[in-house]
Amino acid sequence: MRPMDKEEYGRRVKAASPPSPVGKDCCFAFLFGGSICTLGQFLGEVYQGWGLALADARTAVSVTLIFLSAALTALGWYDQLAKYGGAGTLVPVTGFANSMASPAMEFKSEGYITGLGAKLFSVAGPVLVYGVTASVVYGLLLYCFPALGGLA
Repeated sequence: MRPMDKEEYGRRVKAASPPSPVGKDCCFAFLFGGSICTLGQFLGEVYQGWGLALADARTAVSVTLIFLSAALTALGWYDQLAKYGGAGTLVPVTGFANSMASPAMEFKSEGYITGLGAKLFSVAGPVLVYGVTASVVYGLLLYCFPALGGLA
């Protein structure tokens, strides 16, 4: 059997791969992502109608969307939505909550501490480390060069 060159390999992969419905996927991502954002806006209006200040209503919306995303992940429904919604389900708050809850749910059979607790931070750990590091670097830059504060 002779070794395959890159062009031959590319032709074989293209022949064996099903075509991707990019237009349909983009439309579904737009609709699902827009629906999540619309739900967030609706919840914000409801919370403000209940007497919460704007900042508190925004916090309540984030908490609600995180809870709903984690609950749907725990029930196994978030993955079903993501099959159709694609990138639209990666709206930052809900997508991050799903990525936090998914590993925890996958390893819950290993116990609450070594399974669920340990895997809960497998995704969040690097995000928190880099987020804190970036904020420290930014803070040091602003401290050393106060003129940069006017740019932000």
